[in-house]
Amino acid sequence: MGDDSEWMKLPIDQKCEHKLWKARLNGYEEALKLFQKIDDEKSPEWSKYLGLIKKFVTDSNAVAQLKGLEAALAYVENAHVAGKTTGEVASGVVNKVFNQPKARAKELGLDICLMYIEIEKGEAVQEELLKGLDNKNPKIIVACIETLRKALSEFGSKIISLKPIIKVLPKLFESREKAVRDEAKLLAVEIYRWIRDALRPPLQNINSVQLKELEEEWVKVSSVAPKQTRFLRSQQELKAKFEQQQAVGGDADGGGDDEEEAVPQVDAYELLEAVEILSKLPKDFYEKIEAKKWQERKEALEAVELLVKNPKLESGDYADLVKVLKKVVGKDTNVMLVALAAKCLAGLATGLRKKFGQYAGHVVPTILEKFKEKKPQVVQALQEAIDAIFLTTTLQNISEDVLAVMDNKNPTIKQQTSLFIARSFRHCTPSTLPKSLLKPFCAALLKHINDSAPEVRDAGFEALGTALKVAGEKAVNPFLADVDKLKLDRIKECAEKVELVYGKKTGGTEKKEGKPITGKTPALSGAGGDKETKDAATKPGLLKKAPAVKSGGPPKKGKPAAAAGMGGAGAKGKKGPETKEIFESELSIEVCEEKAAAVLPASCIQQLDSGNWKERLACMEEFQKAVELMERSEMPCQALVRMLAKKPGWKETNFQVMQMKLHIVALIAQKGNFSKTSAQVVLDGLVDKVGDVKCGSNAKEAMTAIAEACQLPWTAEQVVAMAFSQKNPKNQSETLNWLSNAIKEFGFSGLNVKAFISNVKTALAATNPAVRTSAITLLGVMYLYMGPPLRMFFEDEKPALLSQIDAEFEKMQGQTAPTPTRGISRHSGGGGDDGEEEEQEDVGNDVVDLLPRTDIGDKITAELVSKIGDKNWKIRKEGLDEVTSIINDAKFIQPNIGELPAALKSRLNDSNKILVQQTLSILQQLATAMGPNIKQHVKNLGIPVITVLGDSKNNVRAAALATVNAWAEQTGMKEWLEGEDLAEELKKENPFLRQELLGWLAEKLPTLRSVPSDLLLCVPHLYSCLEDRNGDVRKKAQDALPFFMMHLGFEKMAKATSKLKPTSKDQVLAMLEKAKANMPAKPAPPAKASSRVVGGAAPAKFQPASALAEDSGSNTMESKPDPKKAKAGGTSSKAKGVQGKKVLSKPNLKEDDDKSGPIFIVVPNGKEQRMKDEKGLKVLKWNFTTPRDEYIEQLKTQMSSCVAKWLQDEMFHADFQHHNKALAVMIEHLESEKDGVISCLDLILKWLTLRFFDTNTSVLMKALEYLKLLFNLLSQEEYHLTENEASSFIPYLILKVGEPKDVIRKDVRAILNRMCLIYPASKMFTFIMEGTKSKNSKQRAECLEELGCLVESYGMNVCQPTPGKALKEMATHIGDRDNTVRNAALNTIVTVYNVHGDQVFKLIGNLSEKDMSMLEERIKRSAKRPSAAPVRQAEEKPQRTQNISANASMLRKGPAEDMSSKLNQNRNMGSHSETTHTVPREFQLDLDEIENDNGTVRCEMPALVQHKLDDIFEPVLIPEPKIRAVSPHFDDMHSNTASTINFVISQVASGDINTSIQALAQIDEVLRQEDKAEAMSGHIDQFLIATFMQLRLIYNTHMADEKLDKDEIVKLYSCIIGSMISLFQIESLAREASTGVLKDLMHGLITLMLDSRVEDIEEGEQVIRSVNLLVVKVLEKSDQTNILSALLVLLQDSLLATASSPKFSELVMKCLWRMVRLLPETINSINLDRILLDIHIFMKVFPKEKLKQCKSEFPIRTLKTLLHTLCKLKGPKILDHLTMIDNKNESELEAHLCRVMKHSMDQTGSKADKDTEKGASRTEEKASKAKVNDILAEIFKKIGSKENTKEGLAELYEYKKKYSDADIEPFLKNSSQFFQSYVERGLRLIETEREGKGRIAASTGISPQMEGTCVPASTHTVSSSIGNTNGEEVGPSVYLERLKILRQRCGLDNAKQEDRPPLTSLLSKPALPTVASSTDMLHSKLSQLRESREQYQHLDLDSNQTHSSGIGTTLASPSSAAANIDDLKKRLERIKSSRK
Repeated sequence: MGDDSEWMKLPIDQKCEHKLWKARLNGYEEALKLFQKIDDEKSPEWSKYLGLIKKFVTDSNAVAQLKGLEAALAYVENAHVAGKTTGEVASGVVNKVFNQPKARAKELGLDICLMYIEIEKGEAVQEELLKGLDNKNPKIIVACIETLRKALSEFGSKIISLKPIIKVLPKLFESREKAVRDEAKLLAVEIYRWIRDALRPPLQNINSVQLKELEEEWVKVSSVAPKQTRFLRSQQELKAKFEQQQAVGGDADGGGDDEEEAVPQVDAYELLEAVEILSKLPKDFYEKIEAKKWQERKEALEAVELLVKNPKLESGDYADLVKVLKKVVGKDTNVMLVALAAKCLAGLATGLRKKFGQYAGHVVPTILEKFKEKKPQVVQALQEAIDAIFLTTTLQNISEDVLAVMDNKNPTIKQQTSLFIARSFRHCTPSTLPKSLLKPFCAALLKHINDSAPEVRDAGFEALGTALKVAGEKAVNPFLADVDKLKLDRIKECAEKVELVYGKKTGGTEKKEGKPITGKTPALSGAGGDKETKDAATKPGLLKKAPAVKSGGPPKKGKPAAAAGMGGAGAKGKKGPETKEIFESELSIEVCEEKAAAVLPASCIQQLDSGNWKERLACMEEFQKAVELMERSEMPCQALVRMLAKKPGWKETNFQVMQMKLHIVALIAQKGNFSKTSAQVVLDGLVDKVGDVKCGSNAKEAMTAIAEACQLPWTAEQVVAMAFSQKNPKNQSETLNWLSNAIKEFGFSGLNVKAFISNVKTALAATNPAVRTSAITLLGVMYLYMGPPLRMFFEDEKPALLSQIDAEFEKMQGQTAPTPTRGISRHSGGGGDDGEEEEQEDVGNDVVDLLPRTDIGDKITAELVSKIGDKNWKIRKEGLDEVTSIINDAKFIQPNIGELPAALKSRLNDSNKILVQQTLSILQQLATAMGPNIKQHVKNLGIPVITVLGDSKNNVRAAALATVNAWAEQTGMKEWLEGEDLAEELKKENPFLRQELLGWLAEKLPTLRSVPSDLLLCVPHLYSCLEDRNGDVRKKAQDALPFFMMHLGFEKMAKATSKLKPTSKDQVLAMLEKAKANMPAKPAPPAKASSRVVGGAAPAKFQPASALAEDSGSNTMESKPDPKKAKAGGTSSKAKGVQGKKVLSKPNLKEDDDKSGPIFIVVPNGKEQRMKDEKGLKVLKWNFTTPRDEYIEQLKTQMSSCVAKWLQDEMFHADFQHHNKALAVMIEHLESEKDGVISCLDLILKWLTLRFFDTNTSVLMKALEYLKLLFNLLSQEEYHLTENEASSFIPYLILKVGEPKDVIRKDVRAILNRMCLIYPASKMFTFIMEGTKSKNSKQRAECLEELGCLVESYGMNVCQPTPGKALKEMATHIGDRDNTVRNAALNTIVTVYNVHGDQVFKLIGNLSEKDMSMLEERIKRSAKRPSAAPVRQAEEKPQRTQNISANASMLRKGPAEDMSSKLNQNRNMGSHSETTHTVPREFQLDLDEIENDNGTVRCEMPALVQHKLDDIFEPVLIPEPKIRAVSPHFDDMHSNTASTINFVISQVASGDINTSIQALAQIDEVLRQEDKAEAMSGHIDQFLIATFMQLRLIYNTHMADEKLDKDEIVKLYSCIIGSMISLFQIESLAREASTGVLKDLMHGLITLMLDSRVEDIEEGEQVIRSVNLLVVKVLEKSDQTNILSALLVLLQDSLLATASSPKFSELVMKCLWRMVRLLPETINSINLDRILLDIHIFMKVFPKEKLKQCKSEFPIRTLKTLLHTLCKLKGPKILDHLTMIDNKNESELEAHLCRVMKHSMDQTGSKADKDTEKGASRTEEKASKAKVNDILAEIFKKIGSKENTKEGLAELYEYKKKYSDADIEPFLKNSSQFFQSYVERGLRLIETEREGKGRIAASTGISPQMEGTCVPASTHTVSSSIGNTNGEEVGPSVYLERLKILRQRCGLDNAKQEDRPPLTSLLSKPALPTVASSTDMLHSKLSQLRESREQYQHLDLDSNQTHSSGIGTTLASPSSAAANIDDLKKRLERIKSSRK
């Protein structure tokens, strides 16, 4: 087949999109083969199909769809990019595959869904499936449930999250469809397999029968835990293990423990509704609980016990309740009540879970102390309570309280506490039980195992055993160093027995301790599932590689990795080196000599103690050589160093020998396995020599080598102790200097700060200044790591010394600790997060733990607390003052502060703001004094401080923020983010609170590496903040968005939008997309050595002061901390502290005044001088790959003279947030300081180039924003860049065009664009050309594109040095290895080709054959319209200049497609990418060219033209042929007119606006020429369908598209309306429109009239007026039966549809009224039977009663008027027309008609029925005079009634016209003056309207504003309906009409009324003939259309067929359209004549 061969040649991806299903089928088959063949999952081929896969699965042809599904499955399985398609494909599968009848299709759909889950896209798939459950089609629901069930059974409940599924289950059980219920039952059984009884509570409310059935099924479920049988890509190890087990034969039970984790995954608690109990407490509860009688107290407690039995409680303020329960436990004498109160506490803790945590600290000590009770029931109740409470908090938070109780004298308390600790440890994991916690607990427990009471000892052993089990021996052993063997064995024995809650971890630990492992996991690990997901190391099959293994579970959780790594190096990075530590016993000197003799030459050993220094030197040289050659394994280090220390040893007098000796020590330490024992031998000697002038450096080198071998902490401690035990000050100062350097090289972790500090203090007191200086330098280095807390140790030094220390600290401010360079190699292997977290804590805690803390608990007396709560504010103030002084005196305090928290909390909402501020400053002080222990108070004191952020006073908010920061600095952020507290705060609709809190989060979140999952709870409130009324809140919320996303991920955030309203959802999703682009990366893990205090010990308390002075814009943008900072402990707040300090030191006011002057100072000739300096090489030329310090310094110096000092400080600050601030200030001053900016332009640009090298996105974005504004300003000022400015800026800007982020690239391109206005394009060309040589492929591609744009805009002259060279250079990139670069190069050359034509090939020169063929292919594809280029160029220039001010981010880059990676084949194609079916290019005409070019193209004319159509029509014997000879325009065009018209009509509905406009213009042209219009006959429905489809497309798509120019839309509207008006002016054609089509058409037009968006467009009014006119035409000209029928159906639909607006129905009714007016003229041409059938159906759907319930009375009035008019016109005969109604009783129609008839008979007398046929007019005419009064009375009644007044006036006018002599005076006489004038005015109005002869101006029509009668009736009044008034005979046409009607009734067809179905056929159909919807017709038309279109496309058309000539001019109104078309016709005629 000829047409087959066409598509056979296409590439696969194009076949897949082909319109022929066969082509697509073939495409899918080939794609399937291709997908199976590509073995590289990252192959670029995959990306080609990204956009197509959705079409694969939704193919409309069932056969093709099946193949498409197979191909899609292969794609998803093999392509690495497949994940990107998840949403759309899964949605396609759900909606278009699951409803297919073929089982195979469903099966494939299901497989595709499962495959997506396998490639880690489970969440997205599940979301689509859950959406599918809301579908109306039960087939789809069933398939979705089945898919979910299958996924769950294969992947398990860990991957398929059950919570959302369980939520919808009850709804599925209620379904009416049995299939759905059955499938739901199967799903419930499957879920039960995984979570067992957790499923019961959510399903308890379903139908009891169903529940019973389920229970029966559940019983049958096997009790073996189910297993995952299909694995994610990231779970390949699991898969291997699973397959291995299968092979062995069934499951080894090792698999069991793995899967059991699924059990706790859906926690029944999560699925329960929370119950509110506080309000349900008995009213007198608090009185009763204090009552004297214990029975009353018991009653009160029992009431509580009952309430707390609810398994889930709603959060609230339980403080008072907890307080009284605590009191009962602690103080009540009745032990029974103690037990009861303990039960209540346990219930509260269980029901509230984490929310109870804030009360835990108060209750724990009380319960522990109460363990002195011996009664078992009390003890048991207390145990249950404390265990429940433990689960609500962390061990860290209650550790202080527990440790305090452990020293109690009572043995029972000690025993129970130890047992509690043992139980608590079981819930821990190595990460939640860090060394810092183990240390104090182990110390306390060691006392217990030595206790005299055996029960205390046993409990201690159990606790230590548990600790050993959880944290592993490596962590615990150091604390058990002093325990004797017997006890140690006992501890280990206990460890064996322990079963952990998180059984898994220990599995790993145990194995590493060397237990023999068979195929099973050790029994102990079976205990419970572990929430931490799949630690691969615990899987038996993989043990061999346990230490190295990555965490097998989802990558999100880093913790298991740590445990897995433990075998290698311990979970703590810090402890890592110990794994390599070499323990060596001391050897005797004899043994050493033996060992040394074995490896050293004999001569060497002899000469060691020779008296001659030269021999000793020679001996050392040999010694060194020997050491250098030795292998690590065979080097006896200890022996060698002992030989070196042998006499003369370190007393060696010759410095050369000594230097060698020291060097050898260093070598041995580096090369051998050097132990601490060996180190002890030499260190003393080294310290002794460290101060030596000649040997000092060698000694330091040796010490460093030893530190590397034995760890710095140990070495440093030894060295410092030795230095200070001797008197030599030189040695002391040099030791300290060495230590300062060593700390920088090794990092700080693990150092014993305490030891150093005491030595530093000694050094500071030394008399020798060098020692003091070294000590201060060391403090400076320590400050880098420890931050401000370090200063606390030296508070009491002398002021002079203190100021020196402060000066040193000041120097260090803003610097970050260097990355450790040594000691790292041995650190590796410390796993994941824990290592770092632990370390950070460690340093911080070390510092803080060393401080002597005072217990101020006893000073917080009841009296003080009552003072603070006193009514008199002065006394309250006194109380607060006392607290301040207590804390000040104590300096550092213990966490026990008694009742103070509650007292202070109540002061935070004191009415006196001064006291609030004082309380805040106390809390700030408290944080500093208590240190990290303040954590315990975050929930009860910290969160209330956040509430204060909502205060209306600025200074109170600032103080609150300062307090929160001071706290966060001590506690870290985790405590704040855990739980719902922050979410609750954000929920409050207080704008101050919201903006402050969001600002705070935006600052803190970017510095965190991980956050608690509770952060998700804040997201809904964050979204409501995005839409807050307050602008600041919205802004802050937008700023915070990227940081939330950075932690939670885009998926989760997007999912959270599902609960929003649709409008909000769209807005929020758009913001999320935007934020996604700006999302900062998470901070890098802190470098080991430099970790600092958890919160970063930055003096954040200083921040607010600076924050006030801060300009609000500065801390916006996503502040991604730059990596250097992140390493320094994951916080950038340190740098803030610096600036904060300064601010504090001088009052704020001064700071502000300081900033008032200009920021740029104009220095005359400053710029010229700088350029001279650069030319004369006096300064460095600005040219570097990365900026070195000297460049930065130079720029600083140059700026100092012309930039404000404070701004310069910001610009060169170490912290990026200050750069943001500087940029914000610069943007602000840009307009006001133009001259300053221009005079400093070179410096500004240079500074910006430095910013390009920053890694922080927010700074970069801000810099680009500034640049855009800057270049706008420069172009307005007509400034031209100097060479110097350009060369030092443009190259660096071009680097950024290769940035991975899209937004940035766009901005950079926009800036390059603007630069061409201030710097010659030809010079730009050279710089961009340089950019194409970059290594970064994105940069190359973008630069090539930019070059193309330059050529396109400025012609070939821009190419430098010559076009030839430039093009050769570009062409080399066609062979680039990167696809985008190749594409860009090809596109650029194609662009040049379009400008320059074939010369391009000459210029390019020789290309390889492959490249050349690629280029030719591309040119062929795009060069079909070379003429487009010059035109574009012409448009380009003006456009460029206009748009510059607008933010034309890419004005030359056409639409968005171009930005996509698959570059559009050719830029010039403007907005139609190749897929849209524009008119094929061969058929497009360029009229200008044809006109100018007289006849040169003659040769191309095919000979088709001769075929005229006349002879085809000859033989058809029709008296008057309908289709006359069609215009040459049409018949030349095509041998078959019909298929041409089909083709054009098909283009009307095109998605491309221009295509549609052209098609409409052509149709309009045909319709306007009478001789040709007939050709459209038979195509009317088809044309109208296409038109209203286009209207629908505009309404739904184009109008919503922001990018589209609204003028385009107006143009399209005008064309549509214009061509339809032309159509409806031709009655014969208009009558062809069928009912269904008319219905849809009217629907479309009325919707358009009501579209408020149109009114907002400039010419919208005009459009709506034209629509009005069109509607009138449609009503008048179309077949009256069809249009009436259509309107009735439309009215019925619109009243039924709840969504439709009342306005819509109103307009439909107005159209019906209009039709009623026309009835008198048209009644005889109407098929009444059909109309009455429609009314019958209408009345059936809307009985009168229902109609009366409508909001407006219009519908019922409309219906009555219609029936009334029909009766009036037809008389009793109307009852004969009910033939088509099967069952007349179904509606009230017949009854109503009879009523009306009866009424009119009474009125007009029985004569009337003779005349009805002649026309209603006669009845009135002959009405006897007696009746006249009745008629008039009736009319006036109408006028007087509110509703019918207009109708009445119209009737009165008709009446007066008919009976000119009628006297209406008597009726008017009795009425008021107002009424009389109203009637006269009404009649006059009608008269003037009627005078207009019914010609309706465009402005009238059915505009929505007109009420009442809408359009005036036409002048043919009722009287002239058929016969004429005097009873003369009527003409034959009347009889013809009547004949038509009769024919119709008898079922004979009328020639012209093809649309009307013959009556017989209608009668024979039993069903009611509903209106055929236009969509049905569409299907029938489609097949014709396809054929015609194919024929059309394979015809070679003559070039003068203007069929597709672009009619580009705007058809704003029909008249202009006409002019355009005439113009076109003339041009065509001219062309034709010139050709002849």
